[in-house]
Amino acid sequence: MRLSELTHPNQLHGLTTAELEDIACQIRERHLQVVSTSGGHLGPGLGVVELTLALYQTLDLDRDKVVWDVGHQAYPHKLITGRYENFDSLRQEKGVAGYLKRTESNFDHFGAGHASTSISAALGMALARERRGEDFKCVAVIGDGALTGGMALEAINHAGHLPNTPLLVVLNDNDMSISPPVGALSTYLNRMRLSPPIQFISDSVQESVKNLPFMGGELPEEFKSLSGSMRRLSVPKVGAVFEELGFTYMGPIDGHDISQMVRTFQAAHRVGGPVLVHVLTTKGKGYPYAEADQVGYHAQSAFDLTTGKSIPSKKPKAPSYSKVFGQTLVKLCEQNNKVVGITAAMATGTGLDQLQKELPDQYIDVGIAEQHAVTLAAGMACEGLRPVVAIYSTFLQRAYDQVIHDVGIQNLPVTFVLDRAGIVGADGPTHQGQYDITYLRAVPNFVVMAPKDEAELQRMLVTCLQHSGPTAIRIPRGSGEGVPLVEEGWEPLAIGKGEVLSEGNDLLIIAYGAMVAPAIKTSELLKDSGINSTVVNARFLRPLDQALIHPLIRRIGRVVTMEEAALPGGFGSAIAESLIDEDIHVPLFRIGIPDRLVDHASPQQSKESLGLTPTQMAERIIKRFELNNSDPITSKCSVSSSLQK
Repeated sequence: MRLSELTHPNQLHGLTTAELEDIACQIRERHLQVVSTSGGHLGPGLGVVELTLALYQTLDLDRDKVVWDVGHQAYPHKLITGRYENFDSLRQEKGVAGYLKRTESNFDHFGAGHASTSISAALGMALARERRGEDFKCVAVIGDGALTGGMALEAINHAGHLPNTPLLVVLNDNDMSISPPVGALSTYLNRMRLSPPIQFISDSVQESVKNLPFMGGELPEEFKSLSGSMRRLSVPKVGAVFEELGFTYMGPIDGHDISQMVRTFQAAHRVGGPVLVHVLTTKGKGYPYAEADQVGYHAQSAFDLTTGKSIPSKKPKAPSYSKVFGQTLVKLCEQNNKVVGITAAMATGTGLDQLQKELPDQYIDVGIAEQHAVTLAAGMACEGLRPVVAIYSTFLQRAYDQVIHDVGIQNLPVTFVLDRAGIVGADGPTHQGQYDITYLRAVPNFVVMAPKDEAELQRMLVTCLQHSGPTAIRIPRGSGEGVPLVEEGWEPLAIGKGEVLSEGNDLLIIAYGAMVAPAIKTSELLKDSGINSTVVNARFLRPLDQALIHPLIRRIGRVVTMEEAALPGGFGSAIAESLIDEDIHVPLFRIGIPDRLVDHASPQQSKESLGLTPTQMAERIIKRFELNNSDPITSKCSVSSSLQK
């Protein structure tokens, strides 16, 4: 069978192992061809090809439910569930999503972009099944990295308390998350990888005992208890933790041996309670470069399949904000051994890999455990250290209670660097960093800021480390503005003080963070129309520089706020509230991300769809305030009615 002929996973039923192995080769070929052309997650999907085929041969996907944790390893799933023809559009605007998406396919049973949610969701489906008196299988596929997340362990604890609720958890153990996993659980799994497969007392043996004349067709409770003990003793400690938590443990098994997995999954479906099947896979399987560099090939931009090397950009780029942050933090750690960098399994993405390399004693990776990362930092701050917690904006949402309860209320000097704040592009709505302005505005004692460029980021980091309370910096994804940087000796900023970048009497533009550079370009376009703008770099969200802003507002009378974040409760809302409190009544136009999800597309495409390019913003401002629009701005870009509101 050709992969292109597969439109329903039930078509796998009845295929031989050899036929499934042939399809596995075709999946890898298509997977590599598309990701090398357009970019995407590479290693995770390559590692679960055989696992996906073996699991789906034992399921009826018209009825049964499979929840893939995170979802970036589910490209093989997409290729056998009707998306082969459109797979070239992966992660592109209006194309196939990079993660699972319930609105995209009936076979995407649960959407996710954050780790550790699968067991909870699958257990919820299983309990709903029982309440409704239905009969279908529920499966969660979770990686060993995601298993370190507290939510996954909470779900295991709950599921193990329900011995009569069938649930299959497939542990995809490749000894990796994005980077190598850390912690005691990872060490335990490492020991299990080196153990031989556990041997189970077969159903046939139990049936033989039940059929003995003096047994009367029943299996005594003592035998059931004994069989469990024998399972645990058959290979010392292998799976003991999961068995003690109420799961039947099977494994470890070879995650690239289809026939062995099919037999194991079939046996697991017969157990009748919670089962964990431990499957050993190789991240990047089948592509030598990805197998050799499992961190680098977790996700890739376009690359040459033959050499494995990324296709270089046609234009030289300024260093990324993440890189500048990482380099600056290394210098600050060298100067002060009380400064410690903390990541939640995202060293490379946040730039902390530089600190890990240069000063490993001042670097901590807690695994996929954002809540723990925040409260760990709070405890360190209590004892005089200066922790810097680098977490993506979208992932810090997972630790919001800890940000409030453990850091904010106690007024502890913890610095948060929120990477990927704003529009992030192809990863879609689960990864857009559009909510951090809103959710940090209300947290007590926090100082919250965003730099206009990478040089200001350096100064803000110094500012945070000299402040006596909690601080947060939001930085965007991608390259900086290309401004000159200094190696050390950065001057801190005055907290709560903005700056005026240009002056004009017709309009006041107050921009925050990554929107400062577009605000300047917008003001230049407006100037071509004879509209002179004062542009303010707010720098601080909390506290706002009201001493600077309010007199300018009173004098100029027309105000535009700009932010690359959600408008509800955002930076513009903070300005509006400050005006209400001071009884200042002027026309105010807030520009940012409206109350809607931002789907996967390139960042530029997303900004265009939201009306956030300088040309669009200039035109919107002219229309909003009914300013002189005889200038050519309005002919450069048409604005939809939704953007004129």
